Amino acid sequence: MTKIQLLDSRLANQIAAGEVVERPASVLKELLENALDAGSESISVDVEQGGVKLVRVRDNGSGIGRDDLPLALSRHATSKIRGLDDLEAIGTLGFRGEALAAISSVSRLTLASNVEGEAEGWQVQVEGRDMAPSVTPAGHPRGTTVTMRDLFFNTPARRRFLRTEKTEFNHLEEVFRRIALSEFNTAFRLTHNQKVIHQLPAGLDDTLRAARVAKLCGKGFMEQAIPVDVERDGIRLHGWMGLPTFSRSQADLQYFYVNGRVIRDKVVSHAVRQAYADVLYHGRHPAYVLFLELDPAQVDVNVHPTKHEVRFREQRMVHGFLYSSLHRAIAEVRPGQSLAASVVDEGESVMPAMEPSQASMSLSAPAGRPSYSPPAGSGFSYGQGLRQADAYGALVRSQVAENPGMPPASDQETVPPLGYAVAQLHGIFILAENQQGLVVVDMHAAHERITYERLKQSWSEDKVRSQPLLVPVSLAVSSREADFAEQQPEVFSRLGFMVERAGPETLVVREVPAMLRDSDSEAMVRDVLSDLLAQGSSERIEQKLDELLSSMACHGSVRANRRLTLPEMNALLRDMEATERSGQCNHGRPTWTQMSLKDLDRLFMRGQ
Repeated sequence: MTKIQLLDSRLANQIAAGEVVERPASVLKELLENALDAGSESISVDVEQGGVKLVRVRDNGSGIGRDDLPLALSRHATSKIRGLDDLEAIGTLGFRGEALAAISSVSRLTLASNVEGEAEGWQVQVEGRDMAPSVTPAGHPRGTTVTMRDLFFNTPARRRFLRTEKTEFNHLEEVFRRIALSEFNTAFRLTHNQKVIHQLPAGLDDTLRAARVAKLCGKGFMEQAIPVDVERDGIRLHGWMGLPTFSRSQADLQYFYVNGRVIRDKVVSHAVRQAYADVLYHGRHPAYVLFLELDPAQVDVNVHPTKHEVRFREQRMVHGFLYSSLHRAIAEVRPGQSLAASVVDEGESVMPAMEPSQASMSLSAPAGRPSYSPPAGSGFSYGQGLRQADAYGALVRSQVAENPGMPPASDQETVPPLGYAVAQLHGIFILAENQQGLVVVDMHAAHERITYERLKQSWSEDKVRSQPLLVPVSLAVSSREADFAEQQPEVFSRLGFMVERAGPETLVVREVPAMLRDSDSEAMVRDVLSDLLAQGSSERIEQKLDELLSSMACHGSVRANRRLTLPEMNALLRDMEATERSGQCNHGRPTWTQMSLKDLDRLFMRGQ
């Protein structure tokens, strides 16, 4: 008797199921992807006992013909690819042809289907050790229904690894949420133990799509989200990214899709983190629902059994596109700008229209105030260094002195987004009135951001200046690192370094960025080398410079308990409206908040 034997079909499929089927949520993912690939316009999911007892998925897609039904439950059988060319440019969610066979080997699975023009449907299930398919007639409309019962009934060891019903359903609902966010043109329905959990109509316009995101991710996210839609060089990025002030303690509200497939990717994660780098509070995570569309041939989705990971063929290009698009979207947010969702829940407005009793309280600029138009430049200059940044009050006073008279208000004057200052509270907060109600500004945090952005702009215009080291620094590196430094000296030159090769595994650092002359030059060069070899780019030097400029801006900004005049406060408000990322200070804290008249009415129980 030979030692090597062929495994029987059921055992082989159960081994394959170990990669594909981890829990009921894994089953739902595969079935939903198949339903979407079939072109379904409506998908209904019924679940019992967290999915362990039952997972049923009904769709109205193209269906499966009688002759194809037995093959549908076979391993390595699929209608989605034919050859190597298809594999190198995959345009479907599923393509391996293993899911149904793996699921049927660890559960009681029935597949019923019907195609266009057929009078009756058919159903198939497998029986016995060899998993022989059995096809019988079944009344079924166009589309497919897959019913999975008693998951892991024949593999009790794996069943013991399942968690409580609530835990398993939470995992299953998260899969449903990811899939429902990936395809807005399809209606979805989810029930658990005969109770409707989600009923999502097809999102055929922006309002319905925003409503779906609000239902699945929460109204708070959509009220604090920036719409994104950028297209360049055949790549498109669209969706919603949360404001830095809508950060999370965990990375639990991050959905990123590549050609409709939800993925986790290091290149994507790094680009997003960099985009939020100096506006997010320490230890917090951004929230986003983003969709990347590019040529399927430029992305390899066949790198992980569960298809959660991808590999981009042009990683640097994708990273640069994502970073620049998201970074610019954050920078362009200004006070008073409309955010993503005007409607978030079946016609309910984020900012409801004012009631008649409130309309009479609408604020307008008092007589004598200038009419407002968005500032074209940066207001007055703070200078390019710490001393100029610290002289904020003097600069404002000189500006006011040079312009003592204010132009008369027009009949149709417009109140600026942050309104006009009315008072200063405890030398810390500026209180202003605008058309919505009350604006409260943390004056130090706001001025810190303004100063920081101007210091960064000044620094970028002057470029990175180098300073020679009195004693060059020698460091031992690998031959690969030494080769890279020798072959690409311009990379280090752009960052302000002069690095020369002094031996097979030795580099000498002769110049460093002038502003970082007191830093550990050896550690910086090693970090830059590591980044360049790993991902083709390095932001270490920029991060160091940003940290230094941020510290300068913090020390050079107006301090608490410093009294400002009304013209000085208004000058600060106007500069906030003209400055990028002015909604957060350098440490990610908010710089201002809005209280609407409705909020104030609620505080004092007016109209109740």
